[in-house]
Amino acid sequence: MSEKISIQYQDQKLLGHVYSIKNPKAWIIFAHGSGSSHLSKRNNWVAKDLSEHGFSTMLFDLLTPSEDENYSNRFDIKILADRLLLATKWLILSPYYHNEPIGYFGASTGAAAAIVAAAKADQSIPLYALVSRGGRPDLAGREFLNDVFIPTLLIVGNHDTEVIKLNEMALKEIPEAKLVLIPGATHLFEEPGTLNEVVKLANDWFEIHLQDIFKDMDQSHLE
Repeated sequence: MSEKISIQYQDQKLLGHVYSIKNPKAWIIFAHGSGSSHLSKRNNWVAKDLSEHGFSTMLFDLLTPSEDENYSNRFDIKILADRLLLATKWLILSPYYHNEPIGYFGASTGAAAAIVAAAKADQSIPLYALVSRGGRPDLAGREFLNDVFIPTLLIVGNHDTEVIKLNEMALKEIPEAKLVLIPGATHLFEEPGTLNEVVKLANDWFEIHLQDIFKDMDQSHLE
């Protein structure tokens, strides 16, 4: 079930929506790339597929409309990461959430924001896995890359040459990371079948790294 949401930020609101299902394995929160929004066709495609596989998902705007008019804000990773943490805490306090584990899915600059948010998240946030699609992890900075202690999957098109190099650098810095190249794909994964491969990889990653945690948390509720 898709529902519109509004996250209060000072005197403004960050708009988005959730795909909420009954008894989800986990929640996946999306962080979109520069110039995009919670209406991103690619991220919504991934989100709907994850929902069909038992995950509830949440997409929201990292910037207000007025902030997005300032191009430099789209690359202000600190602001974007802080908004992602704000949205995560909003979800935890919302009626949609029932103590499920949480994963992040970041695209382009949103992946850097997800990495910084993961590094800064405290124990009140049950964050256990991260997926980056065509991400710019380099924008997070080495100090944050070194502090990401959750399993992190870096997905890049094998024709996205410069971004491959940046992800290879991040692979060496993140303690528990894996890099996968999608054959025939460029940066936006517009080629036939390439986004399907992203969906499969992301689903498998979250299944592996969140399902056991969900079972453990679910069992603890019965004790």
